[in-house]
Amino acid sequence: MIPLQIGDHIRLRKPHPCGSTDWKVVRTGMDFRIQCLGCQHQAWIPRVKLERRLKEIIKKAEDNND
Repeated sequence: MIPLQIGDHIRLRKPHPCGSTDWKVVRTGMDFRIQCLGCQHQAWIPRVKLERRLKEIIKKAEDNND
């Protein structure tokens, strides 16, 4: 299981129809809600499918646990 958090920027293998391959994680759990960084479209994707399509984690979310 890949440790993803809200706010992480990820790159998927196949591009979105707008041409962007970069996404932001908006919600985690059994299903993920991700937002395209090209056109701001949001989509639900199951964890298993996301982990298969994930190419790399571009930027980890900042940890704000002061």
